[in-house]
Amino acid sequence: MPFVFRTAFLTFDARRGGSASLRSRSGVMLSKQLLTILRTYWRAAHLQDLLFPGPDPKRPITVRSVQRACRDAVRVAGLDSSVTVHTLRHSFATHLLEQGVDIRVIQDLLGHRHITSTTRYARVALNTIRQIQSPLELLNTKLTPPT
Repeated sequence: MPFVFRTAFLTFDARRGGSASLRSRSGVMLSKQLLTILRTYWRAAHLQDLLFPGPDPKRPITVRSVQRACRDAVRVAGLDSSVTVHTLRHSFATHLLEQGVDIRVIQDLLGHRHITSTTRYARVALNTIRQIQSPLELLNTKLTPPT
């Protein structure tokens, strides 16, 4: 089976670098709500092997079809046309950072070998940066008048 449902993680075969010859096992976190939706979809659509089949049910949906669906959703939602599927990765990483998730955990979730790849995704909101307290603020530095 090309994917496995777990309580909070969906694993799948993924193409890397745009080449069909470079395949790897990848995964994505699933919320409980999304897992319920996907299970309902799976049963209702009577799917056999692929969660998102293409026009030929034996073959997966193409990257281009996903991009097209994203573009259509962006248009219907009235969002800026620069929003892409890749934007979702940036948003995912940013939201995790804002929740205080360690950058190395995010690196693993995004499937990056090198931390530098992850830091490119990490667009931390200014409000989050402003809320960080300097460790120096924790020092006991009560000023006493000189004697």
